[in-house]
Order: sequence, then C-alpha cells, then structure tokens
Amino acid sequence: MADDEEVALYDESGEVVGTAPRSVMRARNLRHAASSVLVRDPLGRVYLHRRTTTKDVYPGLLDFAAGGVVLAGEDPAVGAVREVEEELGVVGVPLEPLGVADYADDHTRYRAFRFVVTWDGPIRWQPEEVSWGEWVTLEELVRRLDAEASTVVPDSVAVWSGIVRSWLTGAA
Repeated sequence: MADDEEVALYDESGEVVGTAPRSVMRARNLRHAASSVLVRDPLGRVYLHRRTTTKDVYPGLLDFAAGGVVLAGEDPAVGAVREVEEELGVVGVPLEPLGVADYADDHTRYRAFRFVVTWDGPIRWQPEEVSWGEWVTLEELVRRLDAEASTVVPDSVAVWSGIVRSWLTGAA
C-alpha cells in the first residue's frame, strides 16, 4: 500500500466529488469511501483479526471486516476484491454485495461498501496490516461486540452489527 495514494472523495449523498492524497484525507478527516468485506467459512464462522499497531486508524484493535479506502477512479467492488486479497489472501471467489452504510467519527468519515464472501482456503495475513486472526462463531463475535466493545474497531461494529445479529437470529 502506498502511503500517499490518491483516494476518491465522496459527498453525503454517496457521489464522487474529487480526489485527495491519502495523507490529506486522513489529516482533514475528509469523507471518502471504503470497502468492508466480512469473510465467512462454510460453517458460517467469521474471520476475526487484529490490526497491526502501525495502522493509521484504530491500530491494534480487533476487526471482523477486511477492507480499505477506495482509490481514485476505482470501482468500490474492485477495491473490495483487492483489499480482501491483500489483507487476508482471499482470492478467486465471488463477493456478495450487501449494500452501503455511512460512518463518521473523529478519526474517519466514509461510505462503506459492504460485501460478504465465503472462503474455505488458507488465510494469509499481510504483515503490515494483520498481526493475528482466528475463525469465530457468530455467537462468539456477538459476545465480543457486547462484552468487549472497546477492543473492536468501532466502524466495523457500526456498519456490520445489525447484519451479524440478524444472521445469528436467523432473520436474514
């Protein structure tokens, strides 16, 4: 990942309105887009991983979605494929789109393009981004979201919690 790659900037309605270097987007907390890919195995478990302590946003926290910023001129679905391959080594399987969700806090503001993928191959961590990981059941993931919320990245919780909980209850 280039530290100062050009990223797409989005307005509140989800339209691309320009570009900026990643460093400027982060420094000014400019609204952008990001892919967010939840990886499940054939048993329905979710891959939970720890972000490295060198990540620019939420370093060292647990995450249950792979993803990253949408680059300038990049289709969000293409970015999702790129990110899940880079971070976890998931390649050659179709991603299912699950809509968009908006997120904002003091560290980041973006439109999340959500995808889910079922993967039964090996997980291969990108050393710059992932320091640890394991498959967890939906029950275990929801338990961690409820009991250990401060250890999980808040944006993934915000954009995925409703879907994960609906899977757990069988409502989806």
